[in-house]
Amino acid sequence: MSDSEYQSEYETDYEVGQDNVEWLGLDIHNPVFFLSAGLVLLFAGASLIFPSATAVGLEAAREWTLQTFDWLFAMTPVLLTVFCLGLAISPLGRIRLGGVDARPEFAIHSWIAMLFAAGVGIGFMFYGAAEPLAYYSDWFGTPFNVEPGTPEARRLAFSATIFHWGVSPWAVYAIVGLALGFFAYNKGLPLTIRSAFYPILGDRVWGFWGHVIDTLAVISTVFGLATTIGIGATQASSGLAYMIGQPVTLAMQIGLVLSITGLAVISVLRGMDGGVKLLSNINMTIALILMIFVFILGPTLAIITGFGQNLLGYVVNSVSLSSWFERPDEAWFHDWTIFYWAWWISWSPFVGMFIARISRGRTVREYLTVVILAPVAICVIWFTTFGETAIQQFETGTGDLADGMTTASLTLFEMLNSLPIAAITSTAAIFLLVVFIVTSADSGALVVDAITSGGKTDAPVPQRVFWACMLGVTASMLLYGGGKATLQSLQAGTITAALPFTSIVLVCCVSLFLGMRDELKVMKAAEESADTEESPSQAE
Repeated sequence: MSDSEYQSEYETDYEVGQDNVEWLGLDIHNPVFFLSAGLVLLFAGASLIFPSATAVGLEAAREWTLQTFDWLFAMTPVLLTVFCLGLAISPLGRIRLGGVDARPEFAIHSWIAMLFAAGVGIGFMFYGAAEPLAYYSDWFGTPFNVEPGTPEARRLAFSATIFHWGVSPWAVYAIVGLALGFFAYNKGLPLTIRSAFYPILGDRVWGFWGHVIDTLAVISTVFGLATTIGIGATQASSGLAYMIGQPVTLAMQIGLVLSITGLAVISVLRGMDGGVKLLSNINMTIALILMIFVFILGPTLAIITGFGQNLLGYVVNSVSLSSWFERPDEAWFHDWTIFYWAWWISWSPFVGMFIARISRGRTVREYLTVVILAPVAICVIWFTTFGETAIQQFETGTGDLADGMTTASLTLFEMLNSLPIAAITSTAAIFLLVVFIVTSADSGALVVDAITSGGKTDAPVPQRVFWACMLGVTASMLLYGGGKATLQSLQAGTITAALPFTSIVLVCCVSLFLGMRDELKVMKAAEESADTEESPSQAE
C-alpha cells in the first residue's frame, strides 16, 4: 500500500494558498493577514497615543476575565493532561506523524534543545531564582497563605513553581502541536490552526469560522510572545543596569526590545538551520554551563537532596494547587497560577506549531513522552538549582538577597553577584536572555507567518520579517503602556488575549480524537491487508 493511501488524506477541494493575495512581493491570506495585522497595529497605535487609557483598559479586562473565568483557566490544563495521558497509553499512540515511512528530521538532542529554547527558555531565566524565593519569603503572597520562611513554605514554594512550569504548560503545547502536525502530515491539510477542526467543521473550516480561529490564534500568539519578549527585555535591562550601576529606564527597555528585534530579523533571514536550530544549541550549552556553575558553587548538598524532595512535593501537591474552589489565597492564585495558565494557552499556537514543524516522523507516544517529560525533568533540575541557591542566600543573609527580593527581574543577578566571577556569569545570563528572545521572536514570526499565509511553509521571507517586527512593536507598546507597572500590563494583555483561545484548544481535543480514531482504523485495515497478502506466499 502506498504512503498516500496509508495516510488517507481528507478529500477537499481546498488548495493551500487559494485565498491568498500577492501584494508587493508578499503572498498573504485574505482576510486573516489583514485582520490580524490591522488589530495588532490598532493596539500599537492606541497604546502610543493613549498609554494611560490603554493600561486602564487592559487592567479592567484582566480583572473581569479573572473574576469570571478563573475556573476555565484552572480546569483546562487538567483536562489536557488527562487527554495526553489517554492518547499516550491508548492504541492511538502508535500513529506516526507523517505516516509509517516518515522519519525524524532532527536528532533527539537538537529536538529537545529547540523545545526548551522556544517553549520556556526566557521564563526559566527570569523566574529560576525569583519564583521559589518569592513564594518562600512572601514577596507577593504565598501558596495557600502559608507562613513565610517555614518548612511548609519552602516545600510549597518549589511545589508551586514546578507545578507552574511542569506538566501543565507542556500538555497545552503538546495537544496543539500534535493536532497541527497530525492534520498537516497525515491528512494533507495546510499547517495552520483551522485545519485541526476539519473533522468537526468539514469544508466550512475554509470559510468564516476558519478565519475566526486563525485570527484569534494570531492575536493570542502575538500577545503571548510580546509578553515573553517584554519580560525577557525587562530582566536583561535590569541586569545590565545592575552591572553598570545605572537605573533602569523605559527607554532602555524599549531600545533593547528593538535591538533584539533587529537580531531576530537577521535570524529569520538565516533560515531554520542557520537561525533557530543554531541559536537553540548554543543557548542550551551556555545554560547548562551556567547551571553547573551554580550547582557547584551554590548549596550543592541541598540542591542534590532537593531534586527528589521537590519532585515528590510537586506530585503530592498538584491536586490541591489545581483547585479553584474557595481558595484562601485568591490573589496569589490569580496573579500567579491563572496568569501562567493564560500565558501557556496564549503561547500554544506558537509553540504548538513550532513543535509540529520539528516533530515529523515521531510516533504519538514518543512525541507526548518527550514533549511533556523531558522539559519537566529540566524544570525540576533548573528551579531546584537556582531556587535553593537564592533561598540559602536569603536565609543566611548573604549579599543583596539578605533583605529579600526587590524586583523579580533582578533576583538572578543579585544571586549571581554573591558567587565568584559574577561579572562573567551575569554577562552570560544577559547573553542567554537576548538569544532566547531572538529565538522566540524568530520562531514566533515563522509560526504567525504560516497562519497568515494560509498554511504555506515557503512564504516569502519579507512576511516573516514583518511579523518579527510586529512582535517587537507590540512588546514595546505593552512596556510603554504599562509604565511603572510593566509586568502587570504584560500579564493583563496575555490573560485577555488567551480567553477566547482557551475554548478553541478544548474543542481541538475533540477534533483531534475524531481524526486520530479514523487514522487508526486506516492503519488496522492496512495491516490486515498486508497480513492477507503475505499469508498465501508463506503457504507456498
